[in-house]
Amino acid sequence: VGGCLSSFSCTLRSASKEDASEQLKPVFMKEVDSHFTEFVNSLVAKSALLDSSSSASLFPASCSEKELHKAKALRAPPEHGKIFTARRSLLDELFEVSHIRTIYHMFIALLIVFILSTLLVDFIDEGRLVLGFDLLVYVFGKFPVVFCTWLCMFCATVIIPYSLFFQWAQGYCSSSHRVIYSLFYGTLFTLFQTVGLGIGPTYVAISYALPPASRFIVILEQVRLVMKAHSFVRENVPRVLSSVKDKSSSVPIPRISQYLYFLFAPTLIYRDNYPSGDVLTVHFSYKVRLFLFQVLGSLFYAYYIFVRLCIPQFRNSSQETFNLRGLVLCIFNSILPGVLILFLVFFAFLHCWLNAFAEMMRFADRMFYKDWWNSTSYANYYRTWNVVVHDWLYYYAYRDFLWFFGKKFKAAAMLSVFTVSAAVHEYVLSICFGFFYPVLFCLFMCFGMLFNFILNDRRKGPIWNVIMWTSLFLGQGVIICLYSQEWYARQYCPAENPAFLDYLKPRSWSCHVQM
Repeated sequence: VGGCLSSFSCTLRSASKEDASEQLKPVFMKEVDSHFTEFVNSLVAKSALLDSSSSASLFPASCSEKELHKAKALRAPPEHGKIFTARRSLLDELFEVSHIRTIYHMFIALLIVFILSTLLVDFIDEGRLVLGFDLLVYVFGKFPVVFCTWLCMFCATVIIPYSLFFQWAQGYCSSSHRVIYSLFYGTLFTLFQTVGLGIGPTYVAISYALPPASRFIVILEQVRLVMKAHSFVRENVPRVLSSVKDKSSSVPIPRISQYLYFLFAPTLIYRDNYPSGDVLTVHFSYKVRLFLFQVLGSLFYAYYIFVRLCIPQFRNSSQETFNLRGLVLCIFNSILPGVLILFLVFFAFLHCWLNAFAEMMRFADRMFYKDWWNSTSYANYYRTWNVVVHDWLYYYAYRDFLWFFGKKFKAAAMLSVFTVSAAVHEYVLSICFGFFYPVLFCLFMCFGMLFNFILNDRRKGPIWNVIMWTSLFLGQGVIICLYSQEWYARQYCPAENPAFLDYLKPRSWSCHVQM
């Protein structure tokens, strides 16, 4: 501004009175344009820096241009992997706004209405208050088996991958046949991932006939530990190879304490150290409230949704003939419980559960999700819904695929990531429900892939957000409807001496014939 005023003064002194206005106009426009361009460039630089979430908690908003360039230099290039920085979860920031916190209070009020409705219906039907939670007791049954299975999985994941990597790293430098040596240890690690963490827990879940929620605990922990072990090996093997290539005197082997911390940390990307600042320190009472009341509250919320909205509907519809009219009515009646379950899974796991572990582990990077609700494209929705899993798929599936086959195969890399993700989701549901009904796989691979290309990042504006939410609502209705129908069909129409194909055939399509 000072330079601008100085140039204006020189112009005014050199111009005659009659030509002052004509000469002042172009000079003024030129100076304003110059300073405005400089201001916009500075603003864009600051916004890009904040959006990369590398300076949100490390650099003040009023930093100078020199500090901004220094901050950019500190950011590792994309090929170096994910950068962890101290930052809060988005909902923690949004809940500080009273208007957003009111929406949270509305969901609590809806839970109270569900509880009162259930108590009143039980009182009217039974003549007394029935406070039993038979459904919760059933779905979380056989907990000792679940705990023993988890303990064996966790101890094996602590000991075997670390021991195999330690032995390989120690002997790789002196080995005369490094390729064969690496293939041997790689085969042992693959066998552990396939048999120890793959077949073992699945066999326990099926042979002990664990109920659905107990199976979910075992299978989800199985998938998590497989991804954790892969990340540990994938991140540390290149470091050893690089040290051997550079003829370094020491081999970079992480300490067992660093690996153990990683197994509990709410991330699937291994690092020797993570940001753990006092910036995010919260009292222990907050940890207890976050972990106990909100997670358990979400669990009881889901219980009342199933009791009031799902079980009465599907218990009756399972006795009707399977037809198009009944299917359409079932899907639209399942949209409300499906959307509520979607919100509860997001809030209970991605926000409460992961933040609780982050508090206990003093893990400062809380970006477990982004503003997925504002997405105008499915591509952005997939990136922002679950950042923890997306990072693993991006760095270890998508990027490694391109590294192996070349950057020309981006479409094939994306398709492979979609296929792996859809197959794992369907595997979890098939084992936990006890039947194979690939509804989620078909939705993911057909409509998910289609919408990923149609509703891409070029789609902007509110209408695309409406379209995204509409398709998401319908998808949740389809999932809740078809899986619930199949569950009740297999309860009402059990197969005598079932063969392998009986687990693959949808029972809900023919159950009415047997009844």
